[in-house]
Amino acid sequence: MATTRAAVYSGKPELDIREVTLRDPGPGEVLVRIGASGVCGSDRHVLDGDWEMPQPTIMGHEGAGVVEAVGDGVRSLEPGDHVIMTWFYPCGVCTSCREGRTWVCTGSGSEACVLPDGSTPMTLDGAIAYPYLAVGSMSERVVVAEQAAIKVPKELPFDVAALIGCSIATGVGAVVNDAELKAGRSALVIGAGGVGISIIMGLALAGASPIIVADVTDASLELAREFGATHTVKSDASLPDRIRELVPEGVDVAFEAIGRPDTIAIMPATLKRGGTAVIVGLPPQDRPVPIDALALAEEGKSLLGSNYGSTVPARDFPMLAQLYLDGRLPIDRLITNRIPLDEVNDAFDLMRSGARGRSVIMF
Repeated sequence: MATTRAAVYSGKPELDIREVTLRDPGPGEVLVRIGASGVCGSDRHVLDGDWEMPQPTIMGHEGAGVVEAVGDGVRSLEPGDHVIMTWFYPCGVCTSCREGRTWVCTGSGSEACVLPDGSTPMTLDGAIAYPYLAVGSMSERVVVAEQAAIKVPKELPFDVAALIGCSIATGVGAVVNDAELKAGRSALVIGAGGVGISIIMGLALAGASPIIVADVTDASLELAREFGATHTVKSDASLPDRIRELVPEGVDVAFEAIGRPDTIAIMPATLKRGGTAVIVGLPPQDRPVPIDALALAEEGKSLLGSNYGSTVPARDFPMLAQLYLDGRLPIDRLITNRIPLDEVNDAFDLMRSGARGRSVIMF
């Protein structure tokens, strides 16, 4: 048993920095000292009451660090290894996992914020505490399932590694895995936050052209241009008309990276016939989206849901890490704010204000 400082959610929009008790890793588990944790929009959804989570919750799911100890039966990791956490660990035995489709695993305990044996490794004031998505990376140390910790090169910076664990994998994966975008195809990205910029990086990597980005703030659009956007427009209800001024027939692929029902609803109208709309941003619970199904059918358009960019962490995290190390994926340029744990609430306020780039907690 040990204690660790962590950011705790107890049902209010602000996090409390508390001392949490962390047990030793059990069979099939690893203890990780966190080097960095991203401050992600999915965390904000919980704080703002959009999604329900068991409480108290140790927040953070976008983390990277160093393995300090391993439990019985762990074979893929050893102390000293540098790892990125995945917020959706696969069970490895369900039908989806056996088909290699780990992003739709039906046996994971991640969404319930529990480890494979149904337990949590943390307690607060003697009561059970739940690490968000079975990670809880806004903590100095965590205990996670072996399959939730993916080994990466030690030269990979922790702040870059943390973002690979969620926003980068989600954005690049949406382009490469879900849309299967081919070079020369036209694309629209709605929302130039962390995931939106990751999608832009993926589009640039894949050779999309043009890359049109829509957002409501000038700062975000400026950042989008730095990462490869060829055209930028303000996002509003007239977006389909503005897109067709640039690409008269509509774009081949559109990505919604915010999770707003109104922008998801207009996305199909930006597409050419036979085009594909990909929902990447996650909307609040119980917020249905009106879609013109007849237009989708008559014009042969597709509407896809993207979960984690169809990422297979054991395969994709090392690949994304190497792309960064080779200079082909400028993830470090996305980080605009490196903060200590005590300033985490300020980072969420920046996110709510529409500040450009990403905040990362450095331990």
